[in-house]
Amino acid sequence: MTESFTDSALHDLARAHLPADVAERWIDGLRPAARLTAASGSDPVVGRLGGLPQLPDDVEWPVWEGHGPLAFVASLDCAALPSSALDIELPADGTLNFFYFDGQIDDGDALVTPDEPETMAGARIIYVPAGTPTAERAMPEDLLEGLVEELEDVEAYREVPLTAAIEATVSDSYDDTAFPQEFRDALWDLAGSACHRVGGHATAVQNPVDYEIAHAVLEGKVAWHEPAMDEEARRWTLLAQFDSDHRADMMWGDTGCLYWLIRPEDLAERRFDRAMFTWQCC
Repeated sequence: MTESFTDSALHDLARAHLPADVAERWIDGLRPAARLTAASGSDPVVGRLGGLPQLPDDVEWPVWEGHGPLAFVASLDCAALPSSALDIELPADGTLNFFYFDGQIDDGDALVTPDEPETMAGARIIYVPAGTPTAERAMPEDLLEGLVEELEDVEAYREVPLTAAIEATVSDSYDDTAFPQEFRDALWDLAGSACHRVGGHATAVQNPVDYEIAHAVLEGKVAWHEPAMDEEARRWTLLAQFDSDHRADMMWGDTGCLYWLIRPEDLAERRFDRAMFTWQCC
């Protein structure tokens, strides 16, 4: 497994621009993640975007009742991921499959958002334990009847094999106006934009992702900067994020990103049905 943990670069940046005590507190907040990129040559494959999922015969294709079937986004091979380098408790083996109601059926009319709990059926994780008999499955055509004029209008995303490298990630759940502008500019240049990732801190396109989930869980009754919001946000951790990707012909809104977050105790118990979903775009 190729490792590119860039914590030293981030450490140097913080120590160059921040007071010593502030720099060390900021460094303590860094978290490791597995950055997922297109595999090539002899790169070890840890998962893939698009294509068709491998599902057990007794697992039905996920459907958002009243709207239609979800699209298959990605699968991750838990045994192949560099889990020992992460600070979340992923399954040791098995496959995580991610599905999302992507708007192909209704031209983007129905949106999946965490502050509307009834829409959470539009995003799903299906975990398949190792050793379970599976077969490649296409979206059943009968689920599309009456929803689209031509079945060909709903297509699977192009398959892109993924490899992983460990990287340090930065929390955006803090008031960055408290930091010098030169530090913020240098951090932006180094940290970059959203990407495909497992674990670590989410890279937000808009608001901090964990706070967006916390705001929804608290039913919008708590202001963003109240202590109760901070406490709830800390209860959630990024499981995976999937960026827009031209290789797979994936575009989430305007160059947006999909996020699945979960509480650590639910992850440890493999309660992926309790994961929360959100998405953001420019």
